[in-house]
Amino acid sequence: MRKNTYIGIAAIVLIFGIIVIPKIYKRLANDDVSRGGRMHQEGGVPIEEAPDGLVYITQNGVDRKVPPFKFVNQDNDTISNTDYKGKVYLVEFFFTRCTDICIPMSHNLQAIAKKFEGRDDFGIASFSIDPEHDQPEVLKQYQQDYGVTNPNWHFMTGDRSVIRKLSNEGFYLATNEEGDETDLYHSGLFALVDQNGFIRSRLDPYGNPKPYYRGFVPMDKVVPEGGETSEVDILIEDINKLLK
Repeated sequence: MRKNTYIGIAAIVLIFGIIVIPKIYKRLANDDVSRGGRMHQEGGVPIEEAPDGLVYITQNGVDRKVPPFKFVNQDNDTISNTDYKGKVYLVEFFFTRCTDICIPMSHNLQAIAKKFEGRDDFGIASFSIDPEHDQPEVLKQYQQDYGVTNPNWHFMTGDRSVIRKLSNEGFYLATNEEGDETDLYHSGLFALVDQNGFIRSRLDPYGNPKPYYRGFVPMDKVVPEGGETSEVDILIEDINKLLK
């Protein structure tokens, strides 16, 4: 019995060595890994010594920046990435008919928005993945239902394929390509963007960049292992770092 166990373990190790390690090596060789901290420099100064203390998320050695976008918001106004220039802002993908993770996500965003009420240098960009249904009047009702008053929080709708591309290729926040309200899905994560349009984050306890922030669990439930600070509180801290 013990001999069979050893054989099983050896087989797992062999498979890991054949399949997994080459893939990891290939990603490292191509620099196709999110990086930050000691590996990034800003104006010749290592990022850990920069005033905000946060890192950039990079891919293939390039700092990831929000791609250009242009959509219509809840007020029928055209909003583009240039409207967020000079602002720290959060990005989410959602849809109004969602009865699952969108609910805690919206509540958490509203709690964050209230922390920065009255500040013109903070905003939120919410992109609907159900744009045919989520027309401006529907988004307006959604805004009112959640009591959103921040003028820089835009709920946006537009061409489905363009929104999917922005989500999947611009932010790497997965959404499915088609479906109605019964089978639509999207990431429950928030992206943090700085005043210059770069995606930013903090390092985790192991020194690895944390590309996104979990927004899909009620604020009082998202407590990291061994800590007492919720994920939303961590995000508020990091927004404050960028605003300073």
